Amino acid sequence: MPTVQIELLTGRTVEQKREMAAKVTEAIVTSLNCPKEAVSIIIRDMPLENYANAGVLRIDKK
Repeated sequence: MPTVQIELLTGRTVEQKREMAAKVTEAIVTSLNCPKEAVSIIIRDMPLENYANAGVLRIDKK
């Protein structure tokens, strides 16, 4: 039973997440030859103030 965890910065729409979930599921089904019902995806939205790159919070980047 493949389980995928995906972390995203807040701001994606529900429709974008639906499309991503369908495409990720299809990629796993194709590459692992498993039924789509076996694939689970956990999506975590991360606030911009909880992510930093090069010492700068994402919320502070323009």
